[in-house]
Formats: sequence, structure tokens, C-alpha cells
Amino acid sequence: MTGGISGLVIVDKPGGMTSHDVVARIRRLAGTRRVGHAGTLDPMATGVLVVGVGKATRLLGYLTLTEKQYDATIRLGQSTSTDDAEGELTGTAPAVHVTGETLARAVNGLTGEIRQVPPAVSAIKVDGQRAYRLTRSGAAPELKARTVTVCEFTVTAVRPAGDDGDLLDVEATVRCSSGTYIRALARDLGRELGTGGHLTRLRRTRVGGYGLSTARTLEQLAGRFEVVPLARAAAAAFPRRDLSADEARRLAHGARLPAAAEGAGIPTAAYAPDGTLVALLTEQHGQARPLVVFA
Repeated sequence: MTGGISGLVIVDKPGGMTSHDVVARIRRLAGTRRVGHAGTLDPMATGVLVVGVGKATRLLGYLTLTEKQYDATIRLGQSTSTDDAEGELTGTAPAVHVTGETLARAVNGLTGEIRQVPPAVSAIKVDGQRAYRLTRSGAAPELKARTVTVCEFTVTAVRPAGDDGDLLDVEATVRCSSGTYIRALARDLGRELGTGGHLTRLRRTRVGGYGLSTARTLEQLAGRFEVVPLARAAAAAFPRRDLSADEARRLAHGARLPAAAEGAGIPTAAYAPDGTLVALLTEQHGQARPLVVFA
């Protein structure tokens, strides 16, 4: 039992498990129910899942908003009900006419700030109910397009697929803002090319400052439970501000401080002279106010 600890656990999530399954496993390993995660991964997906234990659960809402990176395989020539390989086939159209030039043009059109409609089978709430529940009950909701940012959409390989070679598998690296659905990106790429498309593989390689090099499998964590301590976890994810003893005392009681630099609301991790994480700050209009206080 390791109850009483606070920090982040960087998990390399296996395929076939929900993010909630991973949280349940970490609860048992940590000996506490105070566990949550920053950003859901679909059961099919693998890779970096940031899990917070103890006080670090209060960091998760801010980590969720950070940039993420993925390696993906998109199959052109088939559409599915979930926009990934776990759904039912809903349409086919040969992808043999897709050239390097047309693919590059379509990818370019899905890069930058774009409007994206989330998949019908997603956890987005519509009138208080999850979209996937409505869809599976036969009342698929009309989801509204949202603005997301695809910072990078790089095709790394293209190869024929399917028994007749009329499908194409596109390997890609995607770096994007929070709230971007890679399944929807696969769907929209196929739609743009007139072939249909869906995701057959997804591996998240980075969440903010945390990459696969720091991630551990559940088996590794069962053998040796590793937690990134709270102070170090915040330092890896946010800009740092070192406080005087007086500033740390005032901030711990919720007081505002003069801004260290004119910021744009980006969270800053504030530390006491002894290295203790005191709070996350946001700086606006010449003042730094606490978003969440830890000490």
C-alpha cells in the first residue's frame, strides 16, 4: 500500500483497456481512490496516459489542455460507424486513384486551425447524455463542429492494403491541440479524398512534457510503482516561478501577487524556497492569482 503519495504516473496504456480500467488498476497499486487521468484514450489506442494520484489529481484539468502527439494508421477506402477499426463497415470506395499529390493536398487542408465535427461515438455530452449512448440507442445526435488546431500532420508512409490492393494504409504523425479527435481526422481525410477513411492504429507518444520514454507499462508498475513527485510533475508541464518565503506564505493563503511577466493566462508553477510546489498561477492584468493551491 502506498497511500498518502501525490504525483503523476505516466502509463503506457495497452490496447483493449479503457482509460477507466487503467485508473482502477492504479487505484489498487497506489492504495487510494484519489486517482484520475488527463485525457481519455479509446480502448483500441495505446500509449501515454497521464494519471494523477493524491493532490496531483488537481493538476489534471490543466494537463488535459496541453498539446498531444500521436502515431496513427489511417485506412483509406473504408468508412466505419465509429471512424475506427472497432466499428461496423458503413461504406467502401477504392483508393487506387489517390496519388501522393492529392493526399498531400488533403492533408494540408486538415492542418492548422480547422473546424472538426467529433465522432458520433464519443464521450461528448449532449443534453446531459454521452453521445455514444445516444448513438447506440438509435438516436445519434447532431454534433456541432468545433475549432481545433492540428499543428503537424505528417505522412510517414503509404502502402497498399486489402485483398485486392484497393485500400491504402497511411502512416502519419499528428501533433494537435486538446480536443482534437484523430478518428475524425481519419474520417475527414477519407471524405476529402472521396474514398472514406477510418483509424486502424493509434499510439499517443506525448502529452505535454511527458513522452513514451517516461511511460511505464502496467506490468512494470506492478513490479515497481513509480510516481513523478508533485513538484517535479508540475515543473515538467508548466513554466516555473520561484517565490520568496513571504510570497509563498501569502500565496498559500490565496493572496494575489504582482505578475512576474505579462502573461496570457498560461498556468505557472510557483515554488517556495525549499522547492515545495505552492500553487499553479495565472498571470493577467499585472497580477498573479492562484488557480489551485497545494501548500
